[in-house]
Amino acid sequence: MHFFAYGLGASDGAPEIHSHAEAMQYLTDLRFPVSALRGVKKGAQGLRDYYAEVGQKRSDLPFDIDGVVYKVNTFELQAILGFVSRAPRWAVAHKFPAEEATTVVEDITVQVGRTGAITPVARLKPVFVGGVTVTNATLHNEDEMRRKDIHIGDTVVVRRAGDVIPEVVLVKQEFRPADARLFVMPTVCPECGSHVVRLEDEAVARCTGGLICPAQRKQAITHFASRRAMDIEGLGEKLVDQLVERQLVHHLDDIYRLTLPMLAGLDRMAEKSAQNVLAAIEKSKATSLPRFIYALGIRNVGEATAKDLAQHFGSLEALMQADIASLMQVNDVGPVVAEAAYQFFAETHNREVIAAMRALGVQWADIAKTSHASAFTGKTFVLTGTLPTLKRDQAQAMIEAAGGKVSGSVSAKTSYVVAGAEAGSKLEKAQQLNIPILDESALLVMLQPSEHEADQAQDASLTQPDLF
Repeated sequence: MHFFAYGLGASDGAPEIHSHAEAMQYLTDLRFPVSALRGVKKGAQGLRDYYAEVGQKRSDLPFDIDGVVYKVNTFELQAILGFVSRAPRWAVAHKFPAEEATTVVEDITVQVGRTGAITPVARLKPVFVGGVTVTNATLHNEDEMRRKDIHIGDTVVVRRAGDVIPEVVLVKQEFRPADARLFVMPTVCPECGSHVVRLEDEAVARCTGGLICPAQRKQAITHFASRRAMDIEGLGEKLVDQLVERQLVHHLDDIYRLTLPMLAGLDRMAEKSAQNVLAAIEKSKATSLPRFIYALGIRNVGEATAKDLAQHFGSLEALMQADIASLMQVNDVGPVVAEAAYQFFAETHNREVIAAMRALGVQWADIAKTSHASAFTGKTFVLTGTLPTLKRDQAQAMIEAAGGKVSGSVSAKTSYVVAGAEAGSKLEKAQQLNIPILDESALLVMLQPSEHEADQAQDASLTQPDLF
């Protein structure tokens, strides 16, 4: 691997440097590799001349470039110009036009991405473009393919977008053969046989077999094990890669079938590490309904929506049986989310994986429809300070289970602030806005109007730490 140094980071012990050109010369003197094509130019015409000069040399360079970067030279002026978001005002890229070539579309197939996106791909007669031989080009989505009117058999112009990803620019209609064929998007996933759907307001068609589709396997497992989902510590991307590539895990339920010999035989996985992962997997079996819904990776269903679905339906069975109209009755759930959830649970394969996980011991307490839940519906709580007996995530879980929401900041829309020891600015702001302030005891009274319900709620929260 080779690189060109193009800037200074920490410069302790370096001489006083006032400009980019001086910095590059300093790095050269230290024998770092620095591009010999650099130069200091004045005015717009000087930049245009340099751009043209480099463009003429481009094909003869021993490495690929896609343009020129102009930088204000002096550091003093750079500091004055500053940044916009993540980009500096004192630097700008001037790209070269992408190289193009003409070839023939021999076939069109689809690829299934790691998020289930079904992307049409043109299989091309090999052509040399931008330094590489191109045989495939993305067609992005069905709408884009129709807009460009691409048929199998067409003669097309292709280029490497950003000198990286090959794409079809246009069709040469005058060369279209009589037997050219229009490609029809599949209705079932070529990887797993699940239904392919295209949701409202989305350009991309997607496979609905999120829990069983081989193309989505690594993504699904990594998300399922993440901290905000099932929180399986140690089951990260590198381990997931090995589990999938060695065919130890095909579906999510296979996670709960892993054994010590299976894990200990993997690269960089000693017996102790394997035991820790198995312990984390076992611990994850005791979860909550919102966590489990979120962990399933249903498109457009994030943590907040998962909590809303859990609170509204109370059980996974009720959620799985809901139709689109019922789903749209959930707070903040519109037609796109409702369609995604409905299609996910309508897929038999997904339901089978869920059933298998439950049979292997994954469990949670259904959310009871208590008579006092309406007192919390639509109310926003803010937690601040240290509560005497409840951890903050336990208090949050109890509030959300009763129908309330928990926010991280105080505003005029805040209904209550729950304050503990060492409450700070949030408490002060609540007092200024005349927002009702509760201590832990008052919160528990609101949550648990009867001794029996109080025992149930307290037991549920204490036996499920770190739920949210």
